[in-house]
Amino acid sequence: MTTPQTTPLPPFPAATVLGYPRVGPAREGKRALEAFWAGRADAATTAGELAGLRRRGRARLAALGLGEQAAVPSDASRYDAVLDLAVAVGAVPARFSHHVRRGGGLDLAGYSAVARGEGEHAPLEMTKWFDTNYHYLVPEIGPGTRFHLADDATGDGPVALFAEALSGQGLHTRPVLVGPVTFLLLSKGAAAGDPHPLTRLGDLLPVYAELLAALRRAGAAWVQLDEPALVADPAGTFAEVTTGQVLEAVRTAYTALGGAAAGEERPQLLVTTPYGGALEALEVLAQTAVEAVHLDLVRGPEPDALPAGLAGKALVAGVVDGHGIWRTDLRSALARLQRLRALAEGVGARVGVATSTSLLHVPHDVALETGPDGTPVPGCTLPPEVLGWLAFADQKVGEVVALADLLAGGAGDAGPTDRSEAAEGTLAASDAVQRSRRESAGVRVASVRERVAALRPSDAERGPYAEREAAQAAALDLPPLPTTTIGSFPQTREIRAARAAHTRGQLSTEEYEEAMRAEIADVVALQERLGLDVLVHGEAERNDMVQYFAEHLAGFGVTAHGWVQSYGSRCVRPPVLWGDVSRPAPITVRWAQHAQSLTPRPVKGMLTGPVTILAWSFVRDDEPLADVAAQVALALRDEVADLEAAGIGVIQVDEPALRELLPLRAADQPAYLDWSVRAFRLATSGVAPATQVHTHLCYSEFGEVIGAIERLDADVTSIEAARSRMEVLAAIAATGYPRGIGPGVYDIHSPRVPSQAEVTELLSAAVEVVDPRLLWVNPDCGLKTRGYAEVVPSLEHLVAAAGEVRASLAQRV
Repeated sequence: MTTPQTTPLPPFPAATVLGYPRVGPAREGKRALEAFWAGRADAATTAGELAGLRRRGRARLAALGLGEQAAVPSDASRYDAVLDLAVAVGAVPARFSHHVRRGGGLDLAGYSAVARGEGEHAPLEMTKWFDTNYHYLVPEIGPGTRFHLADDATGDGPVALFAEALSGQGLHTRPVLVGPVTFLLLSKGAAAGDPHPLTRLGDLLPVYAELLAALRRAGAAWVQLDEPALVADPAGTFAEVTTGQVLEAVRTAYTALGGAAAGEERPQLLVTTPYGGALEALEVLAQTAVEAVHLDLVRGPEPDALPAGLAGKALVAGVVDGHGIWRTDLRSALARLQRLRALAEGVGARVGVATSTSLLHVPHDVALETGPDGTPVPGCTLPPEVLGWLAFADQKVGEVVALADLLAGGAGDAGPTDRSEAAEGTLAASDAVQRSRRESAGVRVASVRERVAALRPSDAERGPYAEREAAQAAALDLPPLPTTTIGSFPQTREIRAARAAHTRGQLSTEEYEEAMRAEIADVVALQERLGLDVLVHGEAERNDMVQYFAEHLAGFGVTAHGWVQSYGSRCVRPPVLWGDVSRPAPITVRWAQHAQSLTPRPVKGMLTGPVTILAWSFVRDDEPLADVAAQVALALRDEVADLEAAGIGVIQVDEPALRELLPLRAADQPAYLDWSVRAFRLATSGVAPATQVHTHLCYSEFGEVIGAIERLDADVTSIEAARSRMEVLAAIAATGYPRGIGPGVYDIHSPRVPSQAEVTELLSAAVEVVDPRLLWVNPDCGLKTRGYAEVVPSLEHLVAAAGEVRASLAQRV
């Protein structure tokens, strides 16, 4: 039963967004954190920089039209919102207990240690956030985890952030927390054999209630609880629990949180369900005392009817896509809102307008891509016409506000209405954008579509693996447990400076390319000294593993300032795929040839796979993704053929995002896996048996897609495994994976240097499960973001550990 609020609270705002980009238009947050980690700034300076970033973000949202109380979300994070919640409720792993302060909180150094690791203490595991390119830190919850409301050691906790906005700017913001059901579903046991964290819901809810009461005492009228796990059926995402258990957890959680904590008032609650449909959860939430429920109407279906339990509540309609960058078809979105409002009025509910997800997934402002004269700024290769089709975070806020105004004003309603000239102008401008996209040259290219239409099943097939294995063994003559890296080597300050000088015109193309050839020569020589068996050229010439290819493919463009957070301080600039895709000329061949000319050892040709190019780009939404993937795959097929013709005998086509795009509903997964596997095979199946095809996957729940990975038919697959301490071995053992496999033995997402003993331990565990004849030794991922001071000793330990385990295997024979 709900305890009545003694203080009248405002209704849910007519327009809002679920979250806003955290890194800053110029990546101010990234620079502040990295200065602290590098010792160039102290904690107080860093806190000041982050506070300024938050202040500017809140002011921007208010200026864009989110003026109602609680319309501006308070969702800033130093690194990751899931980690923030884990710290707030006392779920800090025991290995970092020396950092925990008396009240249970962490200062910035301790918080960073949990996120990035420290000495022999591995950080929390990292994995993808639903079907996005954001990655979160996985909480560790065991029977000994004692939930409690921790103190706020840094002033960055939810209560402090609310107070910061209220006292400093007079803004009544809406604190945003990861919801309790999602938090536990995304967690893992602290040790093997621990019960599923969802069993701890009853212990966690009192801490949430205490936090909500503290927020209300601080003045918060509304709190947002994000529950994206409710759109993912357990059969597709959370294998250890059932749909019934999840829905019962929702009922338990929000029945409890709908009441008051220890007799205190609480804020009103908005429960969000982004990234898909959550109509089953809506039925349950309607029966609880929460005051507002959000539905993602971009990814999820429109409801045919609404439960009567929504009477008196707000139904928040996510009709502006928070996950993509295309301008909203306002006329279509308004029609959906009007249909929903008619249903809501029938049950006594109100309708608000919002984004479908947080705007965390899009850049800040498309206006940064053009100069005063309207032309693209240096570094932006998108045509002006295409820029006019795009909406980044600030433009999406404008769309939400415009739709709320249109809905309130009755614009577009059936029958006679008092349509204002301004409203009709807004709709007409949106119609013009949609028409421009449909009619623009380059969006549809006949030759590209004819090539896709002519494909045959045999175009995605290679010969038997046994035949290929024998041919490759003869051609490459590698030792047992061959060592290699994933592709990239550190992007040094000198490399970045040369690229920037070339972009500014201060370094000629000839001078820039000569500098890159010299860097490649150094990387090849280093790998020879280290004793690696299969080398890479290091990718010095590449700014990003996806952007580099997008800059050389027709149908793509890149931004100058379109930064998006991937994890922590790591930011990427996703390219924009706006038209039909083809490859005008070879892209990587001359760089691979140069590297191979420097060494007798095999050098891998390095390509990014079609699925990952799609996953890490902003992709057109006017064509089936399977058809777009086939276009990209054929462009890469041409590149693979040219690499082979140039004498490159090992070609790696990376697909780290294969698992990332996997639909959250089990029923939708087979179709996705079919077309994604076919795209990879289209790209790689044109080579001879002696050419060895590698692929790489990272941040993947390997067991969930192992069948699809096997169907990729790559000769060697490397996978992320070090941070999870080789958990993937269970899936490999269960299936008897039949081809080359390289479970990572060096976690490159942490600055830690693993000891030789640590790598040997991981590798020794692997040889107990994997046929040593098939086992490769490699890091978890590319080395681009690390420094040579970490990379060199880590690779030395990797090579030495491989030699140690080889020797032990020889003694068994």
